[in-house]
Amino acid sequence: EGVIYFKEKPSKSNQNNAKCQLQIRLARVCSSTVRETGQDVRVGNVTAALAVANIVKTSLGPVGLDKMLVDDIGDVLITNDGATILKSLEVEHPAARVLVDLAKLQDQEVGDGTTSVVIIASELLRRGNDLVKNGIHPTTIISGYRMALKAAVSYIKKEMVVNVSELGDDHLINAAKTSMSSKIIGKETDFFSRLAVDAVKSVKMNATAADVAGYDAMGSGGGGGAERLAESASATAAGGTTAGGTKQRYKYPLSAIHILKAHGKSSMESNLIDGGFAINAMRAAQGMPTFVEMSMDGTPVKIAMLDMNLQRHRMGMGVQVIVKDPAEIENIKRREMDITKERIRKIIDAGARVVLTTKGVDDLCMKYFVEAGIICARRCNREDLKRLAKATGGRVVTTMADMEGNETFDAECLGGCDSVREVRIGDGEMLYVYGCRGHGASTIVLRGANEYMLDEMDRALHDSLCVVKRMLESNTLVPGGGAAEAALSVYLDDYATTIETREQMVIQEYADALLVIPKTLAVNAAKDASELVARLRSVHAKGQHSEDMVDYGFKFMGLDLIEGTIRDNLAAGVVEPAISKIKSLRFATEVPTMRR
Repeated sequence: EGVIYFKEKPSKSNQNNAKCQLQIRLARVCSSTVRETGQDVRVGNVTAALAVANIVKTSLGPVGLDKMLVDDIGDVLITNDGATILKSLEVEHPAARVLVDLAKLQDQEVGDGTTSVVIIASELLRRGNDLVKNGIHPTTIISGYRMALKAAVSYIKKEMVVNVSELGDDHLINAAKTSMSSKIIGKETDFFSRLAVDAVKSVKMNATAADVAGYDAMGSGGGGGAERLAESASATAAGGTTAGGTKQRYKYPLSAIHILKAHGKSSMESNLIDGGFAINAMRAAQGMPTFVEMSMDGTPVKIAMLDMNLQRHRMGMGVQVIVKDPAEIENIKRREMDITKERIRKIIDAGARVVLTTKGVDDLCMKYFVEAGIICARRCNREDLKRLAKATGGRVVTTMADMEGNETFDAECLGGCDSVREVRIGDGEMLYVYGCRGHGASTIVLRGANEYMLDEMDRALHDSLCVVKRMLESNTLVPGGGAAEAALSVYLDDYATTIETREQMVIQEYADALLVIPKTLAVNAAKDASELVARLRSVHAKGQHSEDMVDYGFKFMGLDLIEGTIRDNLAAGVVEPAISKIKSLRFATEVPTMRR
């Protein structure tokens, strides 16, 4: 619709002319607008989704390939992480953007499984489009997919999930190895998996009631395989309760783990500073000590963390001082120096032996710090200081002004630690803080040949840390290597035969779509995908249909991509968090079932 305003009441002929002009303009706009509906739009959406999935499909699995991405200015990014690959692409198609957002969501919620969720979602879209071509209404397809998802999640929780109230390090290390097997550090999984497990365990904290409710909501129930794992790991029976009541649950905040990258040496010389913190900064002056330690009476080293300038005080903008005697100018300069000295003195009197600031420190302030034997570092990263404040039990100070207009420094803002030492790493120096007195904190110092390798190591280690965190918080795991997808495919095929409505065909297509994961794993490993998947389905069908307890462990059978055979992946240590598998299915099913 359009509205035409007149300055004065128009005549009837003028009104008619104006309406005619408006109708002509609207006709021109409508003729220039192209609207696509029906099958053409569906085909375009599916084609765009498949194009995105094909980009990351070859990077799936322990023998997946890395991608080299080059942007407009020539910067190179080498990665195997699905979320990173998709985030770096300039995707404009709205359906393809949904898959990019899907991978981003999986990375935020779980931290791993981003490639799998994109591949499953695109396969569901493709099969849904084929069903529409065969005359199945989209509403029926949406309903069938949701029924299949509900049945699949229920089966995972009841049959596939292995519950353990106290997970041993072996299972955590196996999960970390599975996560990083396809990354650049896949050859050194023994070293880095232990590094990841130790780092996550070092930041253990008591979980609140809200945290525990969140763990339960994420699907940590069920567990048909608890007895089997209890025998192999000598663990407590599933459920997480004792005779006296509910056990204390814990949380593991990854924000407390600081990952620092330093050029030089090999990746195997990366190390974990347990209970410590490393910050990429150095002493502001050579006259400062290289290390400070706690005193003989056990007083910890106090650290002041500032987000303000430590420079000579200057008059504010627009302030004018009129003097009649030139000697007063010297008094003004002296007073400016005294104000700076008083600030430094208040920080020192509060007990600080290490001063870190995000801003600058001039020579005058450094002179006072050198005389007091204090380590001072400038231009520190603000996020690093926030982490350090949490680790040492201090606070970042942004101003020394109090409510009365005076300047004071509260000693409670100081963090505490056992010692601070300047250590030479690669071409520069870093400050190592040992024995932090606040909440749990750890630092992983990664070493590598170049920036590309360090960045990819950082991403791979982040995924492994997320996997270990999820397993510790939910105490659940499922076998990997295509075992869960093959078991679900067989189960959903049987479940579809119990459905008497049109959704039966949709559920069968959903079951076949899940096989895209083992098929892709086998293809990337240069194995015969058709034969391996057929053998895998046969074994799972035998395990699900047999009442013999000898066949009980068949539901844990998955692919061995090195030997090109099938094996018990739970016994082989190829495991992943149950929440990762459940979230992947839910997110992947959400894409084709959105009503657009």
